[in-house]
Amino acid sequence: MTANLRLDRLPRTVELARAADGAATLAYVDQRLLPGKLAIERTADWGAVVDAIKTLAVRGAPAIGVAGAAAVALWAREAAGGDTGAGEVSAYRAALERTAEEIACARPTAVNLRWAVERVLGRARVALDGGAAPAAVADALFAEAKRMEAEDEAANRAIGAHGAALLRQGSRVLTHCNAGSLATAFYGTALGVVYAAAEQGKIERVYADETRPVGQGARLTSWELARAGVPCTLVCDNMAASLMAKGEVDAVIVGADRIAANGDAANKIGTYGVAVLARHHGIPFYVAAPISTIDPAIADGSGIPIEERDASEVLPVAIEGVDVWNPAFDVTPAGLITRIVTERGAFEPDKLVY
Repeated sequence: MTANLRLDRLPRTVELARAADGAATLAYVDQRLLPGKLAIERTADWGAVVDAIKTLAVRGAPAIGVAGAAAVALWAREAAGGDTGAGEVSAYRAALERTAEEIACARPTAVNLRWAVERVLGRARVALDGGAAPAAVADALFAEAKRMEAEDEAANRAIGAHGAALLRQGSRVLTHCNAGSLATAFYGTALGVVYAAAEQGKIERVYADETRPVGQGARLTSWELARAGVPCTLVCDNMAASLMAKGEVDAVIVGADRIAANGDAANKIGTYGVAVLARHHGIPFYVAAPISTIDPAIADGSGIPIEERDASEVLPVAIEGVDVWNPAFDVTPAGLITRIVTERGAFEPDKLVY
């Protein structure tokens, strides 16, 4: 059984702040440096936030969404300037639309990014239509982005509560990639379930897949669980089958970057294989994600765009004549998913409420 949780030892992953002079900055954990170094970067540059998203300094669908909203707010503050005439307001609006689209395209698979950008952009449109000056728009977008931070943590805690109810006492959980506090503003989705269950004394151990090729499980999940005081064992991706065959896994819990209307779920590459293994061994397979991860415009997983990343992540030194295929995500069919857990409850994939 788990000891007392130390969630106070986990940093806030992304946090927008404003100084006394009105300047806005985003503080974020640079996850590329973990587990060796916990570094919190601060920037007022929206472009630097986009770069952080693209380079995985900020990663995890909910965290990307919050950071994307913050990037729009930072741009709005930078572009506001002083008093603005009608013609300049028109130019401001056009530039805002272009910038928002650039931010939304920083990573294509995680639907939370575009969802969050569209939400703050919608707030800006309403303010501008009402005659607000750019400085007032910037204030409104800052406030909206801060609301999204708070809502993200609240949703994660609700996900945790709903998911914990699915686990029995003494559960041994396998997870893939990192869907913990580091992947959100705070608390986590898949690991949010673990944390909520641990508070109830239900967690015996978490097995973290290393998650090739970038090692989010090895670098991030194991670091986060150890820091929070949850018993954790790191395993190579190709050890999950043997672990299940030994009867050491009671449940699999993963996050998601986009969920189609039918319940198909895109998550970090390798998740699909874990789901197949879980089905073969009769182990429940749970997906934990906020409603913002559901994309009702996509009927099934075949329509989810899959980001392909640089070959160097797989083969750091190129070999002449060797090609590399490096998709960042795969899609787990709804038929392999036992429940999808959102802030509204735990649902069978074909009965998903959003």
